[in-house]
Amino acid sequence: MSTEPEPTPNSAANDPDNDLRQDILRGHKFTLADAIAAEGNNFFKGESPVPILLRAVTEINGFIDKHLSDSSGALKAVLQDWVKQDSRVSEHIDKPLIALEKILTSITTNSEILYEFVRQVDFKWGQIYGDRPYFQQPGQSPHPDDEYTHNSVQKKLTQLRESLHNVL
Repeated sequence: MSTEPEPTPNSAANDPDNDLRQDILRGHKFTLADAIAAEGNNFFKGESPVPILLRAVTEINGFIDKHLSDSSGALKAVLQDWVKQDSRVSEHIDKPLIALEKILTSITTNSEILYEFVRQVDFKWGQIYGDRPYFQQPGQSPHPDDEYTHNSVQKKLTQLRESLHNVL
């Protein structure tokens, strides 16, 4: 007499582990592909296949696209690159817009970071338009044709940060 309980008709038919056990008992050679297939059915059940960090970066970049006015696109591109590389995004993975607020605060309140950020924006503008960018030096007046000055970038990023406060 067997000590194992009799399986119900539906439980044995729906159990992928049962199929695997039957194959092993029949002498079927068990491979890594079989294990992956057996586990693959349940691997993403209830979970997004998109990594959580990528979802956080995507949420931030969507907010930037929607709320930052930038006709040339260089400011958005550089800010989005900074977001991808900033560790604060992973620190605030559940509330990524808080990470954006911290990134914007660090850029707008630290002149050295702001100057480097603007330099990268100017460089990106030059790449986009195939033209020599205007690099404003600290303490120097900007070139009259420079779209991205220290003051203009700081103002746009401050406005973006203020629009975050309406959402947070």
